[in-house]
Amino acid sequence: MLSYHPKDWFIFLFKLHKSDTIRQLLPLIIGVGLYAALVAFVEITWLHLPESSHVKSIPIVHGLLGFVISMLLVFRTNTAYDRWWEGRKLWGSLVNNSRNLAIKLHALLPSGDKANRIFFKKTIPAYAYALKKHLGHETTRVALFENDPQLEQQITEEKHVPNQLAGLMFARIHQLHKDGVISGEQLIVLNGELSSFTDICGACERIKNTPIPYSYSAFIKKFIFFYVMTLPFGYVFSLGYYIVPVVIFVFYVLASLEIIAEEIEDPFGGDENDLPLDKIAANIHKHVGEII
Repeated sequence: MLSYHPKDWFIFLFKLHKSDTIRQLLPLIIGVGLYAALVAFVEITWLHLPESSHVKSIPIVHGLLGFVISMLLVFRTNTAYDRWWEGRKLWGSLVNNSRNLAIKLHALLPSGDKANRIFFKKTIPAYAYALKKHLGHETTRVALFENDPQLEQQITEEKHVPNQLAGLMFARIHQLHKDGVISGEQLIVLNGELSSFTDICGACERIKNTPIPYSYSAFIKKFIFFYVMTLPFGYVFSLGYYIVPVVIFVFYVLASLEIIAEEIEDPFGGDENDLPLDKIAANIHKHVGEII
């Protein structure tokens, strides 16, 4: 995720970052500009079409359609941002629940019980790393277990790694209860954080595996294309060759909103504006290590 100063207008206006939509749309922008220039040249130089009543009515239609497409894009971007923000809240809950679990285990486990402390010191942050890799469809080998072959052998990459880690933590806490290290009341206290891990994982998977319906996304793209492609026919007589920059600008704005929505609707990817999952997981690793 990009870090920036939101009040630094000068950088926003004059610096083109590689994530800017103008870089992605540049070939299409050039094509749209050439198309608008061609339409203007044909209508003005060759056809000499008069400003008849049907030609005058085209801008009115475009005005109405412009309002409709703006409403569609507002809904589209709001829906995409809601998915991005929900993902951020879920990972914020994972941070808090990891800290709470570490704090409770630190208080409940005997100070001399180094084996169990080391186990939870590794598995709690390992869950965050595994969830990040699981959502990104990456290899899910947990690097924190490289120095612990016994734990590493219990994780099978072909299966759901976050579930395996949650199962290992619950099994260890259940064993502590059977051994009398923690009481039944304390087991209930710890169960909330353990269950929340799986709840957060399921909610993240829901966002990841449920994209915006194809028909809706395809309709918006087609609407933008036909709206921009018909702009020169309606405004060329009032704007002349100035229609070229106007069409380019309108296409850039509309297409950029759609690209931004596509990028942020999956907040667990590797795009510039996706959630900083590596940083969040590293913070969990750091804080759990400080607590336990």
